[in-house]
Amino acid sequence: MRERVAKLRRYLAGAGIKAFFVTSPENRFYISGFSGSAGSLLFVGDKSYLFVDFRYAIQAAQETEGYEIVEIPSQDYVKLEEIIRENNISSMAFESDQLAVSQYREMQDKLYRLELKPVSGIIETMRMNKDDLEIAAIDEAVELSDKALADILPLLRPGAKERNVALELEYVMRRYGAERAAFNIIVASGPRAALPHGVASDRLMQEGDLVILDFGAVWQGYHSDITRTVVLGQPDPFQMEIYDIVLEAQMRGVASISAGKAANDVDFEVRSVIEWYGYGKYFGHGTGHGLGLNIHEGPRLSPRDRTILKKGMVVTVEPGIYLPDWGGVRIEDTVVVEESGCRVLTRSPKEKLIICGIT
Repeated sequence: MRERVAKLRRYLAGAGIKAFFVTSPENRFYISGFSGSAGSLLFVGDKSYLFVDFRYAIQAAQETEGYEIVEIPSQDYVKLEEIIRENNISSMAFESDQLAVSQYREMQDKLYRLELKPVSGIIETMRMNKDDLEIAAIDEAVELSDKALADILPLLRPGAKERNVALELEYVMRRYGAERAAFNIIVASGPRAALPHGVASDRLMQEGDLVILDFGAVWQGYHSDITRTVVLGQPDPFQMEIYDIVLEAQMRGVASISAGKAANDVDFEVRSVIEWYGYGKYFGHGTGHGLGLNIHEGPRLSPRDRTILKKGMVVTVEPGIYLPDWGGVRIEDTVVVEESGCRVLTRSPKEKLIICGIT
């Protein structure tokens, strides 16, 4: 944690930022270790402050080191301004992406004697490169997802309700130790598999359906993300064809990842496979995204993100083809960028279309 704070201070000094106010829960946890649901950080010169209300005073002292714990009423800016002005500072940078308009206006009203400077992406950029402990936490979250998938495959059969499958996935992940599901679980069967974000519904699965399962677990605050597509009963030739195209594209993406590669180049490698087969217009989202304390972080494997991948970044690779009124296929792994290539954390099988519902 001290190394992270030191790195942040070096950045702030280089940017001429003398006071920095942090309100993002994920950034607060990343830079301080405090896991409570409410609180904020202030960095002024070589001093670090953690503002919490009465509920979290003891917890804050237990979880952090090197921070002065300041107990304040909720949404009280008096002590914040007092500390800044005691240090002869007239301006404060804040995380502009984290405040609603109403919160910003309140801060303007109560801190009217300070110049407020909106900034974004400072700690988020630091978070893109994971250390060994972070990667280990993500790997554990991935393992929980893999175990849950293996456990629920026998439940996938004609007559099963999407929402019940999602509920069972979450239950199994939590039974294995997950803190919670990483996001609203996607279980999309039959024609609904053409919806990239087809959150589980009351639809009953039918014989011959393709079923997209997209879910993840949270372990020690860190997220996993996996997608597998299965078929209920024997697949027809067209289902196998689309699955094989997506698999080829997904494996091309995994093979193209290494330190020094641009994020948009990985997306190009994946997209070119699907376009070559004539399905480019049916792959309308990015190839993948970073993940960690949030389910979606930088970098994005998309046509517009030119971030150069570095060792320690953790990203997903998740191409798909979605055909209206027919269904869709998506395959997703979580991988760690290495100096040469990448390490695939997801261990669930994908080499061929998984057949379910046959007794």
